[in-house]
Amino acid sequence: MAFKIQAFEVTRKTYEYSKPFKISLGAHYESVNIEVKVVLDDGTYGLGEASPSFLISSETPSIVETGLKELCQSLVGKDVRNYRALFNETDTIFKAIPSAKAAVQYAIIDALTTSLGITPFEFFGGAKGSIFTDKTVGIGEIEDMVEEAKKIYSEGFRTIKIKVESIETGVESVEKIAEVTNNTGYIVDANQAFKAKEAIELANKLYIKGVNVLLLEQPVHRKDYDGLKLVRQSSPYPVAADESVFEKYDAFKLIQNGCVDYINIKLMKSGLSDALAIVEMAKSAGVGLMIGCMGESSLGITQSVDFAAGTGAFTYHDLDSSLMLKEDNPLKGFEREKNELRILGRDKRWN
Repeated sequence: MAFKIQAFEVTRKTYEYSKPFKISLGAHYESVNIEVKVVLDDGTYGLGEASPSFLISSETPSIVETGLKELCQSLVGKDVRNYRALFNETDTIFKAIPSAKAAVQYAIIDALTTSLGITPFEFFGGAKGSIFTDKTVGIGEIEDMVEEAKKIYSEGFRTIKIKVESIETGVESVEKIAEVTNNTGYIVDANQAFKAKEAIELANKLYIKGVNVLLLEQPVHRKDYDGLKLVRQSSPYPVAADESVFEKYDAFKLIQNGCVDYINIKLMKSGLSDALAIVEMAKSAGVGLMIGCMGESSLGITQSVDFAAGTGAFTYHDLDSSLMLKEDNPLKGFEREKNELRILGRDKRWN
């Protein structure tokens, strides 16, 4: 059994969206991801994936790919059993490219657990053998959004995320979706589209109409902490931060200042190291957790499924990006039945 890193392999992969996916920040037509393979000195390997988003974290695929190829060399020869020391180093060298940090940190854990004969899910705690994800309706013509939501509901999803960008169309689209999906439960995601008063108006109008909104996600600009706090104090629905939280320090500020009811952790923003810290911080403060994704393929979603199911820390799971991509030969460590994502054993992973 060997544990020292012999090499890193970095591969760019492009996935088309099944159809254009639009949020308030812009439209997505493809996801360009970077796959990382950590090879140990006995040939054992671990896989990870970076899914950079220029709109969210100012990363480009080229920056991430180049950074991985150059910066990973400092990790060669080091022992994956000392993963905390490796996490500390990757926190520093990948500080400006968090999706690269996420990919490398997971690949290290995947290689370590493969050597130990367990899965990352077990490494993270083995709390739940499966989790339930939502599925997202992007911004579009209201009739199209309603039809998409009906399809999602018919597929067995019982939480639907709805992207919004204005009060008028937001209220209309969410209300009409609720009418045709049995008011099942909705995460309304503005991706920073509103001023605080606008977000409060949106929430109040939906509340008056009796819409079962579970979370109002990132209603204001990510740096508008005062606005986020005002929305939380005034909204009839719980408020979640997404783009406002990258590092554990961001989470600490929001919790300390009473700005949020929930935090949406995305490994592409935080990596595993900060995600672990945010989980414990939120638990201590009584703040709820949601786990989300960027444009990960099935490989990248496996990272979050392992983390979420392993820790058992999350109330809401928004792990649907791979369902929107065209994948010929998906690599994954879970199987899906309707909205349930079940962990696969080591012998079935990546098949």
